[in-house]
Amino acid sequence: MHSRVVGVGRMAGLLRPAMPLASNVHAHALGSRSMTVKVNGDKAEIEYAPCQTYKNDGPATNWIDTTKEEVKAALKQMVTMRRMEIAADLMYKSQLIKGFCHLYDGQEAVAVGIELGCTKKDHIITSYRDHCFQFSRGDSVKRILAELTGREGGSTKGKGGSMHMYYPRNNFWGGNGIVGAQMPLGAGLAMGAKYLTNKGLPRGEAPSDAVCYALCGDGAANQGQVFEATNIAYLWKLPCIFVVENNKYGMGTSAAKAASNEEFYTRYDPLPGLKVDGMDCFAVKAASQYARKWCMEGKGPFVLEMNTYRYHGHSMSDPGLTYRSREEVSGVRKARDPVDKLKKIVAELGWMTEQEVKDVEKQVRAEVDEAVEFSKTSPFPAVSEMYTDVQAENPAYIRGTDGVYGHGTCEWARKE
Repeated sequence: MHSRVVGVGRMAGLLRPAMPLASNVHAHALGSRSMTVKVNGDKAEIEYAPCQTYKNDGPATNWIDTTKEEVKAALKQMVTMRRMEIAADLMYKSQLIKGFCHLYDGQEAVAVGIELGCTKKDHIITSYRDHCFQFSRGDSVKRILAELTGREGGSTKGKGGSMHMYYPRNNFWGGNGIVGAQMPLGAGLAMGAKYLTNKGLPRGEAPSDAVCYALCGDGAANQGQVFEATNIAYLWKLPCIFVVENNKYGMGTSAAKAASNEEFYTRYDPLPGLKVDGMDCFAVKAASQYARKWCMEGKGPFVLEMNTYRYHGHSMSDPGLTYRSREEVSGVRKARDPVDKLKKIVAELGWMTEQEVKDVEKQVRAEVDEAVEFSKTSPFPAVSEMYTDVQAENPAYIRGTDGVYGHGTCEWARKE
């Protein structure tokens, strides 16, 4: 098989050598640099923007291996995530979804890239912006959208809603509604992985056959519990990858106004870290693999800062334009959109034609439309479901709110 090298991006068609990034390069410049790909049959190498490093050497090169199968799967997954979140936006505005709803469009490359760099044996725990991780871990769009509408066919039987989705069969632990609360839980999951590998908990360096990715936003990154979690993780050398999804705004406050140090990958000293182009799923894959190997070798925790952006406001109640301009949002879409970036890579790899990409989008649109209908027609859960899943095994009796009536019966609660 012959090999070929082609360019991607604004200088598509031209071979441009990798260029090191200066530490003061503006974040948005990461998305506009030219990239190249090396193709050899159904295998390829893709160039990505070099990571900025702290207390580690980082990946040996800024090239990552991939395959035709992986690229096509990543494209469909990312297109599905985008379409699903747009559908959730429309459903919320039609009052089919109630309560809190935090959308992930713009940040899809983080979820896809992390999955490309790990296995389902690894644990993931994240914040309330969790729909796409629920999908990437293996759940269906039907179940996710039905959960948003509070239906019986939802991911947690309609009882969790947008912020509380879980997929334990593939080690996804939420979906957490309390800002930053998932980070110490993530350290605990990492402790469990190390404990099970070693049949005990050695305090020093020891290998682990799984890691935990604990994700939070730049707003939560300032919380005390995050520092506590990183501290104990370092002392016990836990295989935990702390991922800060820096989308530039904690609710409506920019990171520049909220953080004394905006370089989040350096904040949890002495933990090593990387700053990654979070709009490129292959840059994220490379960083994910590197940090995972570091942790599995027993070297302790690692920090990944994902330089990303959310298109919607903090939640559906936030228009997202009172603290940033339309021009800023549209500028990021034009220069850095992760879906468009992946489409360019696909085109340069030559593994899919423009029509084949459109066919994927058409297929995804039909699948999401079907999921929307399911989320409208699936029945609401029965009242009795209020009392299930409270404990690991449903007890014979759960007291009701009046202290007498509830689920099941028992002698001492019997009405006279």
